[in-house]
Amino acid sequence: MAASPASPSSVSPSAGHVRAAFAAAGSPYFSTVLALMAVVVVLSNIGASKGVTFGPLVTDGGFFLFPLAYVLGDVVSEVYGFKAARRAIITTFALSVFSAFCFWVLISLPAAEWYDGQEALVRTLGPVWQIVAASLLGFAVGQTLNSWVLVKMKERFGERRLVIRLMGSTGVGEFADTLIFCSIAASVIGITDPGNFVNYVLVGFLYKTAVEFLLVPVTTAVIAWLKRREPTYGAPDSP
Repeated sequence: MAASPASPSSVSPSAGHVRAAFAAAGSPYFSTVLALMAVVVVLSNIGASKGVTFGPLVTDGGFFLFPLAYVLGDVVSEVYGFKAARRAIITTFALSVFSAFCFWVLISLPAAEWYDGQEALVRTLGPVWQIVAASLLGFAVGQTLNSWVLVKMKERFGERRLVIRLMGSTGVGEFADTLIFCSIAASVIGITDPGNFVNYVLVGFLYKTAVEFLLVPVTTAVIAWLKRREPTYGAPDSP
């Protein structure tokens, strides 16, 4: 009897594990996802300089953007693997540092006599380097954990249980990210009370996790779309 074609993930010599399938990271699709991730993180850093409250809930202005970075991180990790995810994290990290440097230069340039926005500019972009430091440290740790957990779960389950893999990795990554970010950024946006700090951490973590859960249908659809269109997905020499 002829052997059946190999599936994208096949059993490895280690019992209970599979050889996880990934696509090569040199495609235009990967570049597009990487660019989107970098833009989302840079804009989130600017928005996070504003403290925001909804009744008793405390958050910052980047709350509606930053969860998308983890959605995109899940897409990269699931389709392209841990090495590609690490490259995306490093690239986004570098671009965020560059943006903070550009803001510093912009603020430092001598203002024209008729320009009356310097104070507002400093108030808005001045704290961004501290927000960037908080964001980058949290992002680097959280996204790395998120990617590592997702890939390890994929090695265990193969193409099965995608939703469980997405939410399990998100829970680990988002908690680490939120705790690190809030610990550094809280004082920058005016949060000094311990109760408000705990509120800030819990609201941030639960909100981001809930957004990712609500976006799971979109995330899985994008992942499936990319897997169908990446010719190297599951190829033996793919990273």
